[in-house]
Amino acid sequence: MKIFVTVYRTRSFTKAAEELYTSQPTVSEHIQNLETRLGCKLFDRLGRTILPTPEADLLNPRALAILDDLQQLQYDIVAARTSISGDLILGASTIPGTYLIPHFAASFKKKYPAISFEVRIKDSKKIIDAVARNELYLGIVGAMPQTSKVAHEPFVEDDLVLAASKDYGGAAEITIAGIKTLPLIVREQGSGTRKSTELLLANEKVNLRQLSICATLGSSAAVKEAIKANLGVSIISRHAIAEDLKNGELKEITVEGLTMKRHFYIVTPAKRSLPHQYNIFLQNIRQQQM
Repeated sequence: MKIFVTVYRTRSFTKAAEELYTSQPTVSEHIQNLETRLGCKLFDRLGRTILPTPEADLLNPRALAILDDLQQLQYDIVAARTSISGDLILGASTIPGTYLIPHFAASFKKKYPAISFEVRIKDSKKIIDAVARNELYLGIVGAMPQTSKVAHEPFVEDDLVLAASKDYGGAAEITIAGIKTLPLIVREQGSGTRKSTELLLANEKVNLRQLSICATLGSSAAVKEAIKANLGVSIISRHAIAEDLKNGELKEITVEGLTMKRHFYIVTPAKRSLPHQYNIFLQNIRQQQM
């Protein structure tokens, strides 16, 4: 199209070639190919002079509009890759979605006020599945993904705590075997906290079937309230109960010889390029955790 409009404006293959820094035969070939494709003649060759046909007169304003649109598209793409604006839709499991992302989001929005956040909180498995299906660009979860459809990297470290009600009258420190005697509240299947609990106990040759499970609940908030009500004890993120431990609403039970730590993980689609605002957000939260 650029060759056509240049020939139309200059009324010369030679002048068009000079202006476009190419050869006159190349210009002639492009025009001939365009005429063949459109099934009409665009220029009458009158010796050394050429004149546009009615079809060329019809095509020229359309061709100019197409070139303008292409130029604007180029500007828009450059702007999209350099401006920090638009929606950031994040997936997160309960703990990072409730206790980590709001802090990161507030800090990021202070720097880039044109960003709008949406945080979708579900269990780790559902967030990983959504990223794998390309429904989300970015998730933060409490369990390491087991699928090649997502890329993942360790994020913030989390400390898991065996927590009990303030009315708990048992020992402040117990053995691994002692856990088996306590009424235990656990998270639902698919939860990162449950998966981490299973792995930690498995390392000590203990599985959930050996424990006295009194309740299975669908959120950390529900688990926390059940502990406060003295329904049982639970292994739960320190992020979720930090204030309750501080004000004495909950107690921490030390498990002899057991260090309960895990990582949260950033997950992204394995084969998709992230939009610019997501890449900048990722860089930002990586820097903040250092």
